[in-house]
Amino acid sequence: MFRDLSQPIETGMPTYPGDPEVTLAPDATHADDGYATSVLRTGTHAGTHVDAPRHTFPEGATIDEVDPGRFAFDARLVDLRPLKPREAIGPAQLSASLGDHCGTDAATPAVDLLVCRTGWATHWGSERYRDHPYLTEAAAEWCRDRGVGVGLDTFGPDPTPPGLSATDADAGESASRDDEPTGTPAHDVLLNSDLAIVENLRGLDGCPARFRLYAFPLRLRDGDGSPVRAVAEWEA
Repeated sequence: MFRDLSQPIETGMPTYPGDPEVTLAPDATHADDGYATSVLRTGTHAGTHVDAPRHTFPEGATIDEVDPGRFAFDARLVDLRPLKPREAIGPAQLSASLGDHCGTDAATPAVDLLVCRTGWATHWGSERYRDHPYLTEAAAEWCRDRGVGVGLDTFGPDPTPPGLSATDADAGESASRDDEPTGTPAHDVLLNSDLAIVENLRGLDGCPARFRLYAFPLRLRDGDGSPVRAVAEWEA
């Protein structure tokens, strides 16, 4: 059985704050030219995508330098719900969700990607999507120590600048907190160890605990990341 876990690429889709907007528009048309082609303008981290080490490290490997086989994952679903806006996810939450087994138990074969279901994909297209939970640096180190990358149904493993105003926050909504990390500490821990990061996944409801995840990037020369068609596969 296959399931598409990718967000559709379309004009006006959500992008990380400051990234290029996405446009997908006709170029040639059947009516005028007898065939159809389109023009796509996008950043390398739009929609469902993978990060290359070059994303946060100037000397890191580029997306075209990474063996394509590294983007076919033995994945394990980690259901972290329910989570609050901008909630920090620590090692204890990952451990509790997995029973602390990442290939250390004969009954639980090794995996190379933890797919973290936060439930935030339901907010795709709204400002609330920016207020997703995030991994602490310690949680990223927990993954690094077990040799597993992460996939998420969010903009990424680190906090995103908040999408709600201070007034909304005062009304009991979300806002960045003083204890939130700055920079990209979770990215840095994972990418510095050549571990995968797959972002903006969707459709995780109904996926089994174990599955194969395919997230092959475009072969972008010197690329720091690439959109992917993320597809889960498992035995029905």
